[in-house]
Amino acid sequence: MGTRFEELAWRETPIGAISLRRRRDPALQVEVYEVKLDDEFLMSSLFPVAEIELARLGLAELAGDTLDVVVGGLGLGYTACAALDDPRVRSLLVVEAIEDVIDWHRRGLLPFAAGLAEDPRTRFARADFFAAVAGDTGFDAEAPGRRFDAVLLDVDHSPRNVLHPSHAAFYAPAGLRRLAALLRPEGVFALWSDDPPDAEFTAALTAVFTTARAHVVPFANPLTGGQSANTVYVARTAG
Repeated sequence: MGTRFEELAWRETPIGAISLRRRRDPALQVEVYEVKLDDEFLMSSLFPVAEIELARLGLAELAGDTLDVVVGGLGLGYTACAALDDPRVRSLLVVEAIEDVIDWHRRGLLPFAAGLAEDPRTRFARADFFAAVAGDTGFDAEAPGRRFDAVLLDVDHSPRNVLHPSHAAFYAPAGLRRLAALLRPEGVFALWSDDPPDAEFTAALTAVFTTARAHVVPFANPLTGGQSANTVYVARTAG
């Protein structure tokens, strides 16, 4: 790439202007893909470890040979791609509120997510994840009330730091119960968070699910030269 910076896509949305940009990091000698909402960074291809672990940790809790999985929030596609790496996954429904994000993948703008949109197991649903949980239809408009083996969510920064105030109710026990109703017996809900483990949210999970655990996922931070960490919560319904 000859240029140091390129804005690949930009669109005004109800929650702000979302953009995808590519830049060349001269120190690391790599191309970095970043997503911003207005002036706030949402995600970067420099830090994919916890997004990948969201899928791995969540699906590792499941014993079945054929899994139907929902990914809430498409982003750069790391979680969805990691889910497809599990040969047990027979269907992947990606619920994404912003059509432009889906379009980035269909247009092949993200080389590290190549094959995601073309995989026959993948279906994109242009919908608000949180509204789908609160509604009567569920995630799959083609099969209202359909249940899944796993729901992997990466939309907000954390249960306390949400992108829109309407999301906050989901993280309380009542919202989590509605989500649990969309899972099969011994189904798994896994959540990415940018914050350290939150005792109050873990307690909310424990009030709804049979088991709940917060995993700290460390990763090398090339910008600081040290380590950073995210949290992945994994909760499972009763059998």
